[in-house]
Amino acid sequence: MNHKIVVVDDDRDYLDVLGRKLADIGFHRVRLEDSSVRLAQEVKAGLSFDLALIDMTMPDVDGMALLETIKTHSPSTECIMVTAINEARIAVECLNKGAYDYLVKPVATEDLALAIKRTLERKRLLDLLDLEKRDDLPTLENEAPFLPIITQSKKVLRILKEAELHASSLVPVLITGESGTGKELLARAIHGASHRAQHPFTPINMASLTSSLFEAEFFGHTKGAFTGAESGRVGYLEYTNKGTLFLDEIGDLPLSLQGKLLRVLQDGDFSKLGSSTRQKVDLRFIAATNENLEQMIAKKRFRKDLYYRIRGGWLHLPPLRERQEDIFLLTRKFLEKYYDVNRDGFIEKSALTLLMHYSYPGNIRELKSILQSAVNLARGEAIRESHLPAHISASLKDCAEENTLTASSPIKPLSEVEKNHISDAYRQTGKNKSKTARLLGIGLNTLRRKLVRYEIQ
Repeated sequence: MNHKIVVVDDDRDYLDVLGRKLADIGFHRVRLEDSSVRLAQEVKAGLSFDLALIDMTMPDVDGMALLETIKTHSPSTECIMVTAINEARIAVECLNKGAYDYLVKPVATEDLALAIKRTLERKRLLDLLDLEKRDDLPTLENEAPFLPIITQSKKVLRILKEAELHASSLVPVLITGESGTGKELLARAIHGASHRAQHPFTPINMASLTSSLFEAEFFGHTKGAFTGAESGRVGYLEYTNKGTLFLDEIGDLPLSLQGKLLRVLQDGDFSKLGSSTRQKVDLRFIAATNENLEQMIAKKRFRKDLYYRIRGGWLHLPPLRERQEDIFLLTRKFLEKYYDVNRDGFIEKSALTLLMHYSYPGNIRELKSILQSAVNLARGEAIRESHLPAHISASLKDCAEENTLTASSPIKPLSEVEKNHISDAYRQTGKNKSKTARLLGIGLNTLRRKLVRYEIQ
């Protein structure tokens, strides 16, 4: 796992014991420190960790003093105190000083794993809350998995940081957004930033699964399970064990199959067709859809219990028309195979202007297709306006005419009226989302989605 952990204890032998236990649990970025004085100095100088396991009784700087130093200079570091003395008074004092948990020596591996899991989950939730409040752009600690996502959009950069925070947890993630916005790319990045990165990432198009195929494909089957099955088959669940299963277009999964998927999510086990033996499976589920699942629930087309099971973390990718600053970056990326994009002249200004102002109903996928077609027509020359599909220039002309009509009319667009109304209500409630949703008579999730869409902070 990618979390940075420090263990502080003046007993070197016990440090080694805890280090081995942490390695067995799956944590490898662990520092074993036998000098509380040295660590206190480094923390004051700016060093930080995700989690600190601190022994209470150490010379020079004891555990309580070190706890205070860490919470003062690195408040985002979560702390667990470790002591040989089991006294309620000491435990309460540690919690009052900012520690999240308190363990008594000798610490069993199971107790250590549970305490760390709870503590890191708390840190993840606090980091997500902090992300919502911050005005500055967050930085990624593990950039490599996210490099394929080309963006300079502030909105998308914040989504990537949120995705990184979710990657370190076990919760399922739901990615929403229009077709072509890069949902699978983001799912792969989450997998790559998680401790499951060395295990399979299996994408499944849920719309392609029929009732007759679902169980055989998902669960696999034994030899002779049905007519024609001359050999057994490993299903998606067994093949992806310890990895990530990406359920693309989950909104298209037939209602009759949603209950079968829900059971796997809840129980974490399954049976192959033709077998009564249940197998355990360790999976991270990431689902994606371009459908409005809340509306589908209201129309009885999607199970509410499945929705809340897959939506442990929710990431909404904006359409390309709402991240115009990325169009040129993406254009350079898609054309770098055919042109020297570091020099001017690979695309004429008039063609780039059309690309910058087009609305892209097919999003990034459509932009890539448009550029591939233009490259074929340009035949090595700079891409001109004439190389682009006619409907792009026609769309820009229609947009200009619409803007002229809007400018001469006192009637504002409905989206602008809605944005202003939501913004006013949000400010009146002191930016309390629950109160705002009740005041407007809409669901809390609907409000959150609209706040993101209209960039209301």
